[in-house]
Amino acid sequence: MIYVSSSCLKYSKISDCVKALADSGICNIELSGGTDYYSDILSDLLLLKKEYNLNYLVHNYFPPPEEPFILNLASLDDRIWMKSVDFMKKSINMAVALGSPIYGLHAGFFVNPSVNEIGKVFNKRDLFNQKLAVKRFIEGYKIIENYCQNSLKLYVENNVLSYRNYKEYGTNPFMLTTFDEYKVMRDFFDFNLLFDLAHFKVTANSLNLNLVNETAKFMEVSDYIHISDNDGFVDQNLLPKLDTFIYKCLKEALLCNKLVTLEIYADIDSLSKFYRELNKSC
Repeated sequence: MIYVSSSCLKYSKISDCVKALADSGICNIELSGGTDYYSDILSDLLLLKKEYNLNYLVHNYFPPPEEPFILNLASLDDRIWMKSVDFMKKSINMAVALGSPIYGLHAGFFVNPSVNEIGKVFNKRDLFNQKLAVKRFIEGYKIIENYCQNSLKLYVENNVLSYRNYKEYGTNPFMLTTFDEYKVMRDFFDFNLLFDLAHFKVTANSLNLNLVNETAKFMEVSDYIHISDNDGFVDQNLLPKLDTFIYKCLKEALLCNKLVTLEIYADIDSLSKFYRELNKSC
């Protein structure tokens, strides 16, 4: 099944994003970050769901908090960690209320970035002790997992390591960016992987990894894929072009009946056309 992320369109209210997507014929929508808080989000989304017969997924930084902050379940700062746990509980409540079968969260960071650094180069700072940060992430994940009480399925998404961040730190300040890191984390605890292919395209280029071989390993263990394209240096959320590696992986995922979310920043006409073409071909 193909979903489209609400983050693909730039509106301040998520209900406006959802209505624009629904009006264009897109009925499977992943609710994500990028919009502003307002008090009637749940009621608006439930009305739209009923009006357009929508299917929702809930992803990471949704619903938007009243005061923006950076989710980091690996933080060694108790305040940030607890705030992240509490936020994810609210996300799960929203997911259940909206009928989402899934909540996908990002793997943690080994630093505490500021809000204005997300998607950019992190200013260099001392890294956390990675063993302690991974332990803290697992502790938070277990709390979230227990809070779910089997009401939905949790997924953890791989982070993206840009070349500029790798150069700035001389190492990797992000958790879960490569398949080897995935295997190590799975040795510590069991979790479902949300594989963001565009994230890994950038990471593979930064670390000089074999994109084709490593992607095949990820695709084998994940049934939930995020798709967009980029130049290999920055996560740009571009529309995949025909006959590219990303497009071929997208088609393979759909043929294997994996859950796919398009995270493409494009105008509504280009986005809906691409969505319709994919649905026809699969």
